[in-house]
Amino acid sequence: MAVTVGSLYALIALGYTMVYGILKFINFAHSDVVVLGAWGSFLFASALLPRVGVGAPLPWWVGGAALLFAMALCGLTGFLIERFAYRPLRGAPRLNVLITAIGVSLFLQNAGQLQFTLVRGDDTAQPPAPALRLPFGTQPQRMPTLLPDSDLLVIGEGQSTARIGSLDVVIIATALALMVLLDLLVRRTKFGMAMRAVSFNTDSAALMGVPVNRVISMTFVLGAVLAAAAGFLYVLKFPTVQQTAHPTWVLVGLKAFVAAVVGGIGNLRGAVLGGFLIAFAEQFGESYLQKYLGSGLKDVYVFSALILVLLLRPTGILGSPLREKV
Repeated sequence: MAVTVGSLYALIALGYTMVYGILKFINFAHSDVVVLGAWGSFLFASALLPRVGVGAPLPWWVGGAALLFAMALCGLTGFLIERFAYRPLRGAPRLNVLITAIGVSLFLQNAGQLQFTLVRGDDTAQPPAPALRLPFGTQPQRMPTLLPDSDLLVIGEGQSTARIGSLDVVIIATALALMVLLDLLVRRTKFGMAMRAVSFNTDSAALMGVPVNRVISMTFVLGAVLAAAAGFLYVLKFPTVQQTAHPTWVLVGLKAFVAAVVGGIGNLRGAVLGGFLIAFAEQFGESYLQKYLGSGLKDVYVFSALILVLLLRPTGILGSPLREKV
C-alpha cells in the first residue's frame, strides 16, 4: 500500500516541483487539476462503458482511453491556467501570484459543483429541481471497475499483513514509467535542456534564443498531465470519486506538496523520493505506532515528518541551498 500511495504522491509532487523550479512559486491550483483528472476519467469511463458492455473482462483499452482523455483535459486546463492566470502576472510581486493561485484553486473547486435552477412564475412552494447541473455535481460517485484486482502476494499476518494486488502493480508500473519518461525528457532532450536553462536564469535563456513562454506553458502542461494520471490512478485504487471541494482531495494535494518540500522542491528526483518517504511514514505510523498512540493519526505522521526534515535540512533531502548576491 505504501509503495502504491507513494507513487501517486510522487506524480503529484512532480507538478509542484516543476513549476517551482521554473517560476519559483507554488501553483496551489495543481491539486485541483488532480481532481479534474479523476472526474474526467470517471465521466469518460461512465460514458463509454455502456457502449462496450459492462461484463467482465472489459476491453483493455477502456482504462487507457480514460487515462488519455483525462490527460488531454488536464493538459488543456494547465495551459489555460498558465496563459490567462499566471502569465499576465509575470514579474509581479509574489504575493499577487500567490493570491491568484489560491483564487484559481477555489474557482476549480467550486465550478465543478455549479447548478442552475429555473423557477416559473411564483411557484416557490417546493424547491425546484436543478435545470442545469455541471457534470461533477455535489454528490460522490463510484468509479466503474476498469481493471480487476486480485491478490498476487500476501506477506505477514494480522495488522502487519501486506497485500500486493494486480491493481497495485498496474498503478506502480504506470507511475514509474511516467517518472522515467519525464526524467529522460528533462535530461536527454533539447526541450529538457531549455527547461533547465529557464530554471537557471529566465533572462539569460531568453537572450540565448530559448522560447521562454513556450517552455513555461509546456511545463504547466506536463505537470497537469502527470496530475491527470495521478487522479486516474487514485480513483482506480480508491473508487469513490468525491466532489471537487471534498477534504479528501485537499489532503492529497497537501501531502503531495509536503512530499515535494521534503524531497527538495525544485528537484525532480527529490519529489519522487519525498512521495515515497511520506507514504512510508504514514503507513509505518498507522501500522506500528497505533497501539501506542492510537489510530487515525496518519496526517500527524506526515506533517511531523515535514517539520523534522525542515528542522534538520531546510532545503529538503536532495535540495541545495541557493546563494544570491546582493
